[in-house]
Amino acid sequence: MKRKVLVGVTGGIAAYKSCYLVSALVKMGCDVHVLMTDHAKEFVSAMTFETLSHNPVVTNMFRRDREWEVEHVSLAKACEVVVVAPATANFVGKIASGICDDMLTTTYLASKAPKIICPAMNTAMYEDAVFQKNLKSVAASGATILTPVVGRLACGDVGVGKMVEPEEIAEEVKRALSLTLDFVGKKVLVTAGATVESIDGVRYLSNHSSGKMGVAIAERFADRGAEVTLVAGKMTARLPDNLKEVCSVSSTHEMYEAVTSRAPQMDVVVMAAAPADYTPVTQFDQKVKSNELTLSLKKTEDIAAAVGKLKSPDAKLVIFSAETENLIENAKGKLVKKNADLVVANDVTQEGAGFNVDTNVVTLIDRTGAVRPYEKMPKIEVADVILDALKNL
Repeated sequence: MKRKVLVGVTGGIAAYKSCYLVSALVKMGCDVHVLMTDHAKEFVSAMTFETLSHNPVVTNMFRRDREWEVEHVSLAKACEVVVVAPATANFVGKIASGICDDMLTTTYLASKAPKIICPAMNTAMYEDAVFQKNLKSVAASGATILTPVVGRLACGDVGVGKMVEPEEIAEEVKRALSLTLDFVGKKVLVTAGATVESIDGVRYLSNHSSGKMGVAIAERFADRGAEVTLVAGKMTARLPDNLKEVCSVSSTHEMYEAVTSRAPQMDVVVMAAAPADYTPVTQFDQKVKSNELTLSLKKTEDIAAAVGKLKSPDAKLVIFSAETENLIENAKGKLVKKNADLVVANDVTQEGAGFNVDTNVVTLIDRTGAVRPYEKMPKIEVADVILDALKNL
């Protein structure tokens, strides 16, 4: 399930940076809801945030153009972190005094979630004694204050007051979401991408795997505290920067060696890669020049089955079953045959599922026989679904 984050945007020039913050949080897999003050709309449009967050932006306490609810209370209860970026002197002063005269201040005070305040303003305003008193009062209430940095400000001055960068704010949000640390101390190995089986000096056998699913799983394990090793084949997915080790391989045999040499030390192994099932019996060093080319193929090593034999009794093995027919039956068969604990089955003929797309449609099956189908969702969300299922095994 997505983690809900509330982003409050107030009326400062740094509001444009909040666009990057919302984008970063969405990429982290968060369900982001944006509240804007009237002054914030003078700097960035609500439509911009709606496009980035995929959620309607709330700007008015008294909108009646949708189903009625006590919206500031519902948002306050639903969101697990509240971050205000930028936070103006006006907003900080209101919160310090308990003034609630708009949707953002009302929702802020109604929420019991962790709160992150990111001040941004002119240096003289920031250093003013009254503002500093208000800021200390807000910090004393339990909010985390991300102190602005020294830099060139919009007014032309150089000094303290520049809002911290969106990436740093996103990292603080990640820390505030305590459940992202539920795999602390766990060693995890994830495979991703396709393998390459050489035919000759220029040709090879492979498949359409982009590595996006495996990378999403590796990234979410790392986000949630695990030490992650990624064994990566050929892929187009961007590598996250929070992994302990990335081992690049080419052939299925190289992936087999990399995985089986590390698997006994792992708490979790996730076989999300798409290794080639066959490799040429004969591989030519030079480019073959012929009107016809007949290949004899042999089976490659079954990496998942090997891990199923190597893993310790307490370790967990997750495998994938990409099918075009008899999805559940085939997936259950693989679960038993490979001694796995969880199989992620997907029918690659479905729209939005399978290779080289950003979404997937999966069904999870565990050793108890429980079958849990899911609707189409982004692969980063599928990753969290898999991690959550592992916690309950």
